[in-house]
Amino acid sequence: MMFILKTVRQIDGIRKSCQIVAHVLSKLRKEVKEGVTTVFLNNLAEDLCFARGGIPGFKGYRNFPFSICASKNEEVVHGFPNNIPLRKGDILSIDFGVLYKGWYGDSAFTVPVGNVSPEISKIITVGKECLEKAIDIAGPYCRLGSISNAIQRHAENNNYSIIKQFVGHGIGKNLHEDPQIPNYGEHDRGLILRPGTVIAIEPMIAEGTHEVETLEDGWTTITKDRKLSVHFEHTIAITTCGVEILTNRN
Repeated sequence: MMFILKTVRQIDGIRKSCQIVAHVLSKLRKEVKEGVTTVFLNNLAEDLCFARGGIPGFKGYRNFPFSICASKNEEVVHGFPNNIPLRKGDILSIDFGVLYKGWYGDSAFTVPVGNVSPEISKIITVGKECLEKAIDIAGPYCRLGSISNAIQRHAENNNYSIIKQFVGHGIGKNLHEDPQIPNYGEHDRGLILRPGTVIAIEPMIAEGTHEVETLEDGWTTITKDRKLSVHFEHTIAITTCGVEILTNRN
């Protein structure tokens, strides 16, 4: 596994792309409600991205036809936006990437549509916490396995499974770069993350089995048992001082 550490100037380029990602996702979050369609959210993301001078990073990537991945309920990742209105009680994962002046940013979140049961609220909360715990343990000279292990341990301690087919990734001039970041692993093992490392950490956890299958569109991936799945992601930079969340929406 080989990857290129980024300079301070290069990280600033990625940061600017990530700021567009964060801006767009913050706007989309406010629009997720009963009756809204994911095609509407996709089109809004495009408009907001272009207005900031960015290019949607997913559209056309390996022939993906949309600007957001909109994955609902049992859909894990890569869901196609459609004209079916969201219903109260659904959960929706939105994944969005931007290319800005040659640099990529990438982030995702899962949110409920209206009020949901305590069981649904819990898996969303635990998924978000998995990402937070991974970022908390990351830092200069941390080993990659410690990040992966933090995600796995928190998910499994709450009786959820880790989706193993998909991983986090390095990011920069390309949307997906080395290193790959599995959501399971051994603490204090693996690659040492040095200052200048920029990665997208993205836990995906499920209520039931970790097994998935891909639908006929060739992209949308669902849990094999049709139970709920959630997805969270931030692009972060490892610096000499610690960690910067480049896609922070706060």
